[in-house]
Amino acid sequence: MKNSPYLTPDALTTFIRTALAEDVGDGDHSSLAAIPAAARKRARLLVKGEGVLAGVELAQLIFREVDPALQIAVDLPDGSRIRPGDVAFVVEGPARSILTAERLVLNCMQRMSGIATLTARLTELLAGTKARLLDTRKTTPNFRICEKWAVVIGGGVNHRYGLFDMIMLKDNHVDYAGGIRAAIEATHAYLASTGRTLPVEIETRNLAEVQEALDTGGISRIMLDNMTPDQMREAVELVAGRYELEASGGITEETLAAVAATGVEYISVGALTHSAGTLDMSLKAF
Repeated sequence: MKNSPYLTPDALTTFIRTALAEDVGDGDHSSLAAIPAAARKRARLLVKGEGVLAGVELAQLIFREVDPALQIAVDLPDGSRIRPGDVAFVVEGPARSILTAERLVLNCMQRMSGIATLTARLTELLAGTKARLLDTRKTTPNFRICEKWAVVIGGGVNHRYGLFDMIMLKDNHVDYAGGIRAAIEATHAYLASTGRTLPVEIETRNLAEVQEALDTGGISRIMLDNMTPDQMREAVELVAGRYELEASGGITEETLAAVAATGVEYISVGALTHSAGTLDMSLKAF
């Protein structure tokens, strides 16, 4: 959880308790009905796909929230390369508690591992360039904390967490404000009047807007939205290292390497979270 300010104990506890309330309601009546209260059992997390493991640390927190008496022996930590047949961990303790926690653990780990696997695969395509892979806010409501955590486990970099921790002036902001300069100047006035210090990123759609952003200044990063690799290379030359550059918009696994080769510092890919699949796994009694 290092270097991820959103992964606080309070935030994780809130997520876990809300998710358990959704699933358990007034009781896990299947387990309460069928399993003796005193029964103690074991189960292992069995991997059924190939990729990058994510969610082990979260699983430990979920088991602990359900029942502090549960004990988890971790065999494979987050970030491990996994294949079918691997066992990530063994949980032991009250059988009812294992069953109550099972589905939330699996739902989180399967989704997080799918995201981490995709992130790792795309990150490998950036080898030999200075570009870093960013996620976006295209996340599942109330599950963003896990999805962004999975991106980091897979080797990616988190963009802003939400609307509150960065100012990103996108195309609609620019159009509503009356242009690049107007949007940036209004932002400076807002920050001064509120006493806030936030990084400012401006989205640009063509080289003329890049030049206007340079002429205005007072920003942290320029986004190059839906530009061709040739346009991105021109933008890199135009900016000449004065500001960070982020490529965005419709970038796929097939085009990622070409975009990275243009010299941009960051590439944001919404598919990391909105289109990643899941990695199959199960919690098996033994």
